Amino acid sequence: MSFLEDLKSKILIGDGAMGTMLYAHGVDRCFEELNLSKPDDVARVHEAYIQAGANVIQTNTYGANDIKLSRYGLEDEIRNINKNAVNIARKAAKTVSNTPYIFGTIGGVRSFKKSAHSLDELKRNFREQLFVLLNEDVDGILLETYYDLEEMTTVLKIARKETDKPIIANVSLHEAGVLQDGTPLQEAFMILEELGANVLGLNCRLGPYHMLQSLEEVSIPKHAALSVFPNSSLPALNDGKLVYESDEGYFKESAQKFREQGARLIGGCCGTTPRHIRAIAEAVGHQSPITTKTVRTPKVEVEHKTVQHEQTLPPLQEIVQQRRSVIVELDPPKKLGMSKFLEGAQALHDAGIDALTLADNSLASPRVSNLAAGMLAREKTGSRALIHITCRDRNLIGLQSHLMGLHSLGLSDVLAITGDPSKIGDFPGATSVYDVSSFDLISLIKQFNEGVSYSGKPLGEKTNFSVAAAFNPNVRHLDRAVVRLEKKIACGADYFISQPLYSTQQIVDVYEATRDLKAPIYIGIMPLTSSRNAEFIHNEIPGIKLSDSIREKMQAAGSDKEQARLEGLAIAKELIDTAFDLFNGIYLITPFLQYDLTVELTNYIHEKEKQRAERKITHV
Repeated sequence: MSFLEDLKSKILIGDGAMGTMLYAHGVDRCFEELNLSKPDDVARVHEAYIQAGANVIQTNTYGANDIKLSRYGLEDEIRNINKNAVNIARKAAKTVSNTPYIFGTIGGVRSFKKSAHSLDELKRNFREQLFVLLNEDVDGILLETYYDLEEMTTVLKIARKETDKPIIANVSLHEAGVLQDGTPLQEAFMILEELGANVLGLNCRLGPYHMLQSLEEVSIPKHAALSVFPNSSLPALNDGKLVYESDEGYFKESAQKFREQGARLIGGCCGTTPRHIRAIAEAVGHQSPITTKTVRTPKVEVEHKTVQHEQTLPPLQEIVQQRRSVIVELDPPKKLGMSKFLEGAQALHDAGIDALTLADNSLASPRVSNLAAGMLAREKTGSRALIHITCRDRNLIGLQSHLMGLHSLGLSDVLAITGDPSKIGDFPGATSVYDVSSFDLISLIKQFNEGVSYSGKPLGEKTNFSVAAAFNPNVRHLDRAVVRLEKKIACGADYFISQPLYSTQQIVDVYEATRDLKAPIYIGIMPLTSSRNAEFIHNEIPGIKLSDSIREKMQAAGSDKEQARLEGLAIAKELIDTAFDLFNGIYLITPFLQYDLTVELTNYIHEKEKQRAERKITHV
């Protein structure tokens, strides 16, 4: 009989974790490479699972693709590693009379760093491994540990086009019953069945308890079968090693419950061993599958209205599209004591800025929390706070917690940025996290606006974040920078804030390059404070070069602080004059808490706006 025919009449038993078994014997490196260097070790794991009752085994090829093998310098061994894996599995299968089915395994690539790999890159990466496995004539293809539904549907289409062999499509969940993007599991299975998957299932991340919860919400497919490969438990960290603990008796009970929910292929994932597979085989290996079940209706969480903490203001992207808008960056202090910062915030608010932007430990140096500074500025001065969020300092858990906190406090204006690497700051040995890129962070925030957390579960209410993104025009190829802006818009960016510019011609060039973008831009301008400040920016800040005339003007001021101040303001005003005619948004950056400079520039902008309005009236 064939694999698909067997599924119609019996419960098939999958194998368990390959990596767990190898890891338990001291292997802590690229498991797929062992297909070349230690094939007998891999074969013994296959044999142990077959002897335990598995009649479906998967090749040791989960990460045997270009993207993952290149981390170990093994990208040129893709063909050999995959080919050997199939041969090892076949050799192990010949040790028993009841030959198991051999499925070529291809693991998912995307996790929470969705932007790390484009779809074109994923397609090329997938095809290369797929063709090797198909050429080795495996009994079918197993797609496993796909958190990203877009990646799964993309590779499934390719696989279905290239082969008529059975395809198992196993997705992975962070939360029971829902995918990472918020798609209900039932809906995802319907999509995968429509695309030609023969088996639809779950593997990894969750144990039997939550996988059972998930399957209870899923109906039996019309033309496909259900599979489930749970982890043995949640992992613990003991002496620096991940340890999974689960009694095989629990797996035996769970296997029966999985059958009752319609599963026809049952195996194990991380932490499972031949003991777990033997327990599954003893429980359901001789039973027939069920054909009908009662589906539990998912509990719908009530969405609450957002609590407004302050008078609702139009989003900044709407303000800047309708009129002149000025926002000003004022860094929270490096030392304790907020008096000068609050003085500056009050002065800028009185000058009529639209928002006070607060950096997130700029230049990777610790400062008073910008969330705390933003709350104080709002409460003490009435300022609207625009909070910068970097990917550097918080892992995914911290980022989600931070966003929930911002929303709870009514701070809805944010700037999503990568963040300067920690090596340039006060603590060069500190870890830069970068769990996500700025693109991913923008998408995550926009997902919050839909009321969905990163894990796919409802948040309880929708957030209302207005998301700014960074724009660095100080690059050699401006057209490439604009392409990045378009990608950020696709991720959900509402508007852009640029790094400081020091050339009127550069401002004109930026206008010409971005005039067709759908999102508005705030042009960054930061007044120079001294010749030393100018030389530092010119020589040590990547991408920024000052003209000889600007440097000469600042040098001419010498050690005269007042003259340097006036010269710096004059240069900034000249830049504002150009930006004023081309952009509605001006982003002033306060140097060294010298807020008097940005107050004067704010007044200068408002005076220009007033003069323009008066000229219009006179002309009429």
